[in-house]
Amino acid sequence: MPGIYARQGRRISVLAATSALAVTGLLATAPTAQAAPPTPVSAATARTYLSQLTVRAEGSSSGYSRDLFPHWSTQSGACNTREVVLKRDGKNVVQDSSCAATSGSWYSEYDGATWSAAADVDIDHIVPLAEAWRSGANSWTTSRRGSFANDLTRPQLIAVTDNVNQSKGDQDPAEWMPSRTAYRCTYARMWVQVKQYYAMSVDSAEKSALQSVLNGC
Repeated sequence: MPGIYARQGRRISVLAATSALAVTGLLATAPTAQAAPPTPVSAATARTYLSQLTVRAEGSSSGYSRDLFPHWSTQSGACNTREVVLKRDGKNVVQDSSCAATSGSWYSEYDGATWSAAADVDIDHIVPLAEAWRSGANSWTTSRRGSFANDLTRPQLIAVTDNVNQSKGDQDPAEWMPSRTAYRCTYARMWVQVKQYYAMSVDSAEKSALQSVLNGC
């Protein structure tokens, strides 16, 4: 009889261990909440904002330079804007004494990819700098352009897959939207809020694309 009980005890222990491993595996693979940019205005508010934006043909890129939008400025201590966004948008981010991210994970809302190296992540300007230039920023002061390029208050900066950000370039929503369709409503709301806050114009194709997305939110 003791042998039977021992065998039963071993079977129970094995089952318990197997169950624990299964739960651990689920926890390891289950999606977890990620930090994110400031929540954009609602779709209804975005539709109102969009209706109020000036519609005009996109301006020229003549004279544009990224240097005219001072970015990744110091935010606190040794941390610049890029490093602040990496910390904000990532999970379990560890930074060294110079504020560089040495470990962590980043989920890219644009394409659904997760990265474990900060080098694989870009900080995207929702409204690209060159797009802003063509939409009115060419007449701003350098100080205002710097505020726009480092804006942590509006939903203007987000950590995403680097090559996805590079493929977006300076395109507007008539030309480019996130491949992850579940994020397009949020993206449109972010775009419109930023353009409204900075009193930038939209061209007709851009407005039409934004209206289409927002009407489906």
